Amino acid sequence: MANVKEISDSEFENEVLKAPVPVLVDFWAPWCGPCRAIAPIIEELSGELGGKVKVLKMNVDSNPATPGQLGIRSIPTLKVFVNGAEANQMVGAASKEQIQDFLSQYC
Repeated sequence: MANVKEISDSEFENEVLKAPVPVLVDFWAPWCGPCRAIAPIIEELSGELGGKVKVLKMNVDSNPATPGQLGIRSIPTLKVFVNGAEANQMVGAASKEQIQDFLSQYC
């Protein structure tokens, strides 16, 4: 199983905005039940996408600056970035199929 990399505010620009491929960022927190519910799905998809989409996680409690700048008000929030710009977002828990559909245009 893939291990989704956890990034910090200081890594966001290099890991996400400067990435050569689309990037999915899962904004989450350890106390968030829906976040924990989708975590295994995110891990699974990370392995299945095989580098076509980079998959990362950001803990909003440990890294409040980036989620604040991006206007994230509730978690889990999944955001896709393409060529350094936000392309799409999904808020709330979702099934694997829903997340695959959400990502399909970027793979």
